[in-house]
Amino acid sequence: MDVTTLGSLLVGVGAVVGGVVAYLGKRGENAITAYGSLTNDLQEERDALKAERADLTARLAEQAALRAADQAEIARLRAIIIHLGGHP
Repeated sequence: MDVTTLGSLLVGVGAVVGGVVAYLGKRGENAITAYGSLTNDLQEERDALKAERADLTARLAEQAALRAADQAEIARLRAIIIHLGGHP
């Protein structure tokens, strides 16, 4: 095997190795991009769920206040009924 053949063989091997390295590098880049996209999607979903939870908490507090007002009204009406001689 002469030097020219050996040099050509090494250039070919180098090209194949370079192609493999480029392919693997691109796959890694794609994986990182996909991971970043997934992370952004999850953060957006988390923020939406936090907003929904805050809304539900506010609605629950409103319902609790209405229930307390209803309970107070029921107690007031029972007291009136007892005062008038009835049985609640």
